[in-house]
Amino acid sequence: MDRPAPPLGVVSAMPGVVWPALPGGPGAALLGILFQLGQTEWWPRARIEHAQRRQLAALLAHARAEVPFYRDRLPPALPDPSDGPAWEDAWRAIPVLTRAEIQAADADEAMLAAALPPGHGEYREIFTSGSAGRPVRAVRSQLWELVWSAFTLRDHLWHRRDLTGTMAVIRESGAGKAAWPEGDAQQGWGFSSAGLFETGRLVSLNVTTPVDRQAEWLARQDPDYLLSHPSILARLAVATREAGLRLPRLRQVIAIAETLRPEHRAAIEAAWGVKVVDVYSTREAGYLALQCPDHPHYHVQSEGLRVEVVDEAGRPCAPGQTGRVLVTPLHNLAMPLIRYDIGDAAEVGPPCPCGRGLPVLTRILGRRQNMLRLPGGGRRWPLLSSGDIAGLVAAAPALRQYRIVQKGLDHLHVMLALARPATAAEEAAVAAWARAKFGAGFRVTVEGFDELPRSAAGKSEDFVCEVPDGS
Repeated sequence: MDRPAPPLGVVSAMPGVVWPALPGGPGAALLGILFQLGQTEWWPRARIEHAQRRQLAALLAHARAEVPFYRDRLPPALPDPSDGPAWEDAWRAIPVLTRAEIQAADADEAMLAAALPPGHGEYREIFTSGSAGRPVRAVRSQLWELVWSAFTLRDHLWHRRDLTGTMAVIRESGAGKAAWPEGDAQQGWGFSSAGLFETGRLVSLNVTTPVDRQAEWLARQDPDYLLSHPSILARLAVATREAGLRLPRLRQVIAIAETLRPEHRAAIEAAWGVKVVDVYSTREAGYLALQCPDHPHYHVQSEGLRVEVVDEAGRPCAPGQTGRVLVTPLHNLAMPLIRYDIGDAAEVGPPCPCGRGLPVLTRILGRRQNMLRLPGGGRRWPLLSSGDIAGLVAAAPALRQYRIVQKGLDHLHVMLALARPATAAEEAAVAAWARAKFGAGFRVTVEGFDELPRSAAGKSEDFVCEVPDGS
């Protein structure tokens, strides 16, 4: 049986009117988008794709006219959006946009639109975290941020969150910000709902805080919802259980920014007895896919962007196939990203039993460059099954976290966060485990840490390939 959705308190911007509330301009626009999203998610796939092609036609016309980078890159026009097959053929003839091309064009701002249509607001600059090794500057409009807010609220509504509860966030990575023991606190869940819905407190803590202090802070805050990276959440689940700390009010955990591995989901849900909801997004492209309210797979947010999953030949992947992810945000006319290869891979799924027409992704596999490179030139996913992880824990019983770094075609460096230093016999057992898992020809080195280092954005990856292309 579906849980009833918590009541929503709309904030009125009209003096003398409390109920029914009349929101201000941005709030009214946000409600208008939300109303449409509530309809379009149930449209048949073909109707969604036709509407998307109409918006893409407007995006391409703007890019050709206003963005120097695209003037000679795009065709003069695409077929009528009603002619699906012809339009798709013409669309796939547009070159794929790479991260390197964005960085090269950034020197003279060739990716930026000379002007925006009325109503799109100001230009806003952001940078990606650089988890792929090369940060990218992206520029977006205020209108795009409004659309971002609508998908944030869709996620809240899909998963029936009580917006008046307390949201705890362990995501801040800036030096000195949201520092333990107090962290930061504010009234309201942020700009996505500000001025529209009544929301509770938002409390935050820096990701660099040691896990034992994270656990203490979390128990002290006793939130209704917790949002952080999967690797942090998994460590926290273990730490709170070992410390005997309880989170009696916790209703749901939200995972962001990293690939949510099945073993992390299982460990978090087992420790806290609540559901884990995953979000697939990037800073430059926004929400790519949200977890279905009724199933563990993901729905592409087709009203906000076009997501293509293609094989190495550029052909669309069928359900059950894995390919590279190309994205085209529909509404960011400040810096259009057309068929942008974000460096991720994903598995396409069949239509969802829930009845939504939004496309399905079964799994998000993460960065393609973090595939295991083989001496013969091939690649394969270094996915660890629950049995593999059990074998690693058996080899290193004090294990808290692991990371495998491929230093060369024949060299794997296994980094372990341990509750105590590993013995020589345990290090040898870990090396034997790695060779059995990845190949007998690998030279394996093992190094122990109290805590594994994170990226500047606080992310942690289980497998990192440092072998350059062409090796």
